[in-house]
Amino acid sequence: MAFLHRLVNGGGHLDGEYAAGSKRLDVLVRWPCKGPQGERQMQREAMELQVRRPGESNPLPEGLTPLDQYLDRLTLPTGVLVIFDRRPQAPEWKDRGTFTQATRPSGRQVTVLRA
Repeated sequence: MAFLHRLVNGGGHLDGEYAAGSKRLDVLVRWPCKGPQGERQMQREAMELQVRRPGESNPLPEGLTPLDQYLDRLTLPTGVLVIFDRRPQAPEWKDRGTFTQATRPSGRQVTVLRA
C-alpha cells in the first residue's frame, strides 16, 4: 500500500478494503483523467491481493473469482490480481515477477502480477 500511495500522490486516491457490494475489494485506485470530450473523469482500477504461503496451492483460481465479482459490481471491464509468493523456495524476484493475462468466464481480461 505504501508503494501505491506514492504512485497516486498528487491527485489520486487509494482505497484499501473498498466496499464493493456485500464484500470488500482489497484495493481500489482512483485517478483523475480527461474523457474523450475533454471532460474530467475518474479512472478506477480494482486490485485483488493474494499471498502464496508455504504448503499452500496456487491462489490464482481463488483470487480470480472474487475479483470478477468485484468488477461486475463496480462495472469495470478489467482488473488486476497480485499474487505475492512468500514461499522460501520461491524464485528470486527478477525471475518470478511477471505479468500475464487471464480471461474470466465473464469475458473480462484480468492482469495477473506474480511478485
